[in-house]
Amino acid sequence: MLMKDKTGLVTGAGSGMGRASALALAREGATVVLAGRGADKLLAVREEIVSAGGRAEIKTMDASRREDNEALVAFVVERFGKLDFAFNNAGGHADFKPIEATSVEESEWVIDLNFKGVYYGVKYQVEAMLRNGGGAIVNNASIFGLRGMNGIAHYVAAKHAVVGLTRAVAKECATRNIRVNAVCPGATETPNYLRSAGGDVHLLDAVIPMGRIGQPHEVADAVLWLLSPQAAYVTGTTLSVDGGMAV
Repeated sequence: MLMKDKTGLVTGAGSGMGRASALALAREGATVVLAGRGADKLLAVREEIVSAGGRAEIKTMDASRREDNEALVAFVVERFGKLDFAFNNAGGHADFKPIEATSVEESEWVIDLNFKGVYYGVKYQVEAMLRNGGGAIVNNASIFGLRGMNGIAHYVAAKHAVVGLTRAVAKECATRNIRVNAVCPGATETPNYLRSAGGDVHLLDAVIPMGRIGQPHEVADAVLWLLSPQAAYVTGTTLSVDGGMAV
C-alpha cells in the first residue's frame, strides 16, 4: 500500500495513461480525484476503483483552462482537506501537418492543453501542497518533450516546455518537501495514439528497439513509483518509458 492515506488528482483520467495511473494509485491505497472533460468515462473509471474496494471521486474540467485547474485543486482540498499528489496527464494533438498549415486556433488549443494546463495545474498544486507540508507531482511530458517530430511542432514545443517547467519547479521546491518529476512516454496504446496510427498497433514496431508499443499500465507503474515514497530522493527528473526510442 505505497499510497495509503494519500489523496490526489489525475487529469485526463477517463482513458489511456490517466485511467491506468488512477487505477494503480487506488490499488495502492490512494484516494483519487478523477478529472477530465467526459463525465461518463470518469464515472466508469470510478466504478472500477470502487468495485475493487478503492476510493475515488470525479470532477469534470477542461485542463486547458487556468480557472478549471484552480477549481480542481480547490475541490480536492475542500473535499478531503489536503492534496498529497498530482499527475498532470491530460494532453493531445490533432492530425499531423506542417507548421504553416496549422491553424492559429489549433495551435492555441494544443499549447493551452499541453503546456498552459500543466503550468497552472502545477502552480495551484504547489500552493496547496505547501499548506499541508509537502507532496509529489508528476507531469506527462511525452517522448516529444525530449526530441523533435515532423508535423506536430506545437505539441513538441509544449512538451519541451513541460520538461523545463518540471526542472524549474523541482529546484524551487527541493527544500520545501515537494518533488516534481516528469514521465516521457513513447508510443503507447492509447485512444489518441490509435487515432493517429489509424488503429495499427504495429505501425512503429520497426523503429522501437523493444519491437512493440507500450501499454498504459507500463506508464502507470512509472507514475506510481515517482509519486510514492520509494522515489523520495528523486526530483527534477524526466523518466523515459518508451521501449528505448529515446536512446
